[in-house]
Amino acid sequence: MHGAAPWRIRHIMSDIPAPAVKKARRRGLNKLSGLRKALVGLRRWGLVRLWGMELHPTAEVSLSSKFDRTFPIGVHVGAHSYVAFEARILTHDMTRGLYLHTRVGRNCFIGGRAMILPGVEIGDNSVVAAGAVVTRSVPPRSLVAGNPARIIRSDIEVGRYGRFVDADLTESRLAEAGLT
Repeated sequence: MHGAAPWRIRHIMSDIPAPAVKKARRRGLNKLSGLRKALVGLRRWGLVRLWGMELHPTAEVSLSSKFDRTFPIGVHVGAHSYVAFEARILTHDMTRGLYLHTRVGRNCFIGGRAMILPGVEIGDNSVVAAGAVVTRSVPPRSLVAGNPARIIRSDIEVGRYGRFVDADLTESRLAEAGLT
């Protein structure tokens, strides 16, 4: 049960019912999630079949994320990872003549406008903050931020898509307060 939410552990260990989790209301473009899913699927197909990138079928990518097409076979994104808007994953450096494999592990979140440089490996269950420039490999279960990116927290607990285990509870509290 490593990584399970504390209320789930209590629920499993006793007869206490799990609390109802209230979700934020769908607003804006979230109302078009079906169309978005279709477009992302088409984009993934192109990146994998036409360009030769390795994107796990459960990986989610923003429509505006950028993957290096100079050495496309060097892009690897693991299961249940999310690459947010305008994030960039690079696999080559023309100034040094480098062509390297860049890997994002399982259950990772790459924040908006983050940049992962060639040859970097993001460990499983890690989070790269928005705008971070990752110049060195990130160990598993780490939160990195900044330029250059530095480890902010280690041994973090995340679920699928790099979502913190207490995120559902936080979202529920905000929704109940009418703040979403």
